[in-house]
Amino acid sequence: MKILNLSFILLTLISCQEKQVSNDDLIADKVEIDKNKQEKIINEHLKNGAWNYRIDSQEWQDEIDKGLKKDSTIAYLWQQKAMPLIKEGKYEIGIEYIDKAVKYDRRKWQEYRAFTKCIFAKTYKDAIIDFKDYKEKYGYGYVMDHSFDFYIGLSYLQLNEFEKAEKIFETDYEYQIKDKGESWLHHLDLFYYGISKYELNEYEEAIELFDMALERYPQFSDVQVYKAICLRKLNKLEEAKKYEELAENNGRNGYSINEANSIYERYPYQRRWK
Repeated sequence: MKILNLSFILLTLISCQEKQVSNDDLIADKVEIDKNKQEKIINEHLKNGAWNYRIDSQEWQDEIDKGLKKDSTIAYLWQQKAMPLIKEGKYEIGIEYIDKAVKYDRRKWQEYRAFTKCIFAKTYKDAIIDFKDYKEKYGYGYVMDHSFDFYIGLSYLQLNEFEKAEKIFETDYEYQIKDKGESWLHHLDLFYYGISKYELNEYEEAIELFDMALERYPQFSDVQVYKAICLRKLNKLEEAKKYEELAENNGRNGYSINEANSIYERYPYQRRWK
C-alpha cells in the first residue's frame, strides 16, 4: 500500500511538472505572437505610415494614433509620437507620451526620457532622479553618445550645485579613462568638466581641461570663450585677448557645440553669435 501511495505521488509530481512546462511554453508562444503582432503594426503605421510624412505633420501623428488604437502598449509608437513634439518645444505633452513609452518598456525608454528632461524640457531635478533610478536598476550606460553621469553632472551645473557637478564629472572622467582609455574622452565631456572647475574658481585646472577639449576640437568656440575668461581671471590679458578673437571668429563660422540635438536646443553655457 505504501508502495502504491508513493507511486501515485511520483506520478502526480511528474504530471504537475509536465503541466508547468506546457503552461510555460504556452506563455512563451503568446509573447512571441504578441511581438509579431506589434511588429506588423509598427511596419504598417510607422515604417510604411508616419515615416512617409514630415515629422511635424498631422499625418505623422494620425498614423501613429491608428497604430496605438490597435495596440496601445507599443512603447516605440509612444516614443515616436512624443519625439516631434519635444523637438517643437511642446515639452509638457511630449513628456506625457514618453511616460507611456517608459510604462510599457522601461529599460529601453527611461534613459531617453531622462535625456529629454535634461536637454529639452530642462527639468533638471527630475532628470537627475530618472538617471539615478535607471542606473540603480540597470547600471552604468550611455544615451545619445554620453554617459548617464555626464547628464547628471550637467543637471547639477544648471542647478548651480557646482561641487556636486565637479565630483560627478571627475568620477566619470576617471571611469572612462580606466575603462576605455583617454582617447575615448569626448570634447563636450571635457568642456563641462572644465566649466565645473571654472564655476568653483579653479581657473588653472579649468584651462587644463579646456586645452584637452581643444585638442579634440580645435575650433570649439565655446571652450575658447571660457578659456579666455579664465585667462583674464589669472591676469593673462594678452593670451585672453587672443582666445576671445579666436572664439568670435570660430563662433561666427558655426564652430560651436555640434551635438545632433543642438539644432533644436541651445546647450548649457553655449554662446550665440548670430
